[in-house]
Amino acid sequence: MDIFDKAEKIIATVLLLLMGVVVASGTIEVGYEIVTSLIDPPGFFLGVSELHDVFGLFLMVLIGLELMTSIHMYLDDHRIHAEMMFLVALTAATRKIVIMDSSLMDPMLIFSIGFLIIALAAGYYLLRKNRLTSGD
Repeated sequence: MDIFDKAEKIIATVLLLLMGVVVASGTIEVGYEIVTSLIDPPGFFLGVSELHDVFGLFLMVLIGLELMTSIHMYLDDHRIHAEMMFLVALTAATRKIVIMDSSLMDPMLIFSIGFLIIALAAGYYLLRKNRLTSGD
C-alpha cells in the first residue's frame, strides 16, 4: 500500500466520521423540530410550514445517510458506486420539490427539476438493469 492509498483511506475515514457527526446533529434537529412543533399551541398539530420544515430536514438527514453509505462502500471495495450516487441525487432533487413553494417558482424551473428527476430515474433504471443482466 503506497502513500496515496493510505492518504485516500485516511481522508475517506475522516469524511465518514464527519458525516456521522453531521447526520447525528441533523437527527437531533429533526427530533427537536418535531417536539417543539407539537408542544407549541395549539398542541399536537403540525401546520403546513412545520411539515415543510420537518420533511426538508428529514430528507437532508436521509441524504447524509446515503452519503455515509456511499463512503463506507468506497472504503470496502475502493469503487464509487454509480447507483448510490443516482439515489443521492434523486433524494436531493425530491427534497427540492418537497421544500419549494411552487407558487413563487418560475414554471421553467419546476419543469427542469421534474425533467432532472425523470432523467435520474431513467439512469438509475438503466444502471440497475445492466447490473442485473450482467450478473455483478
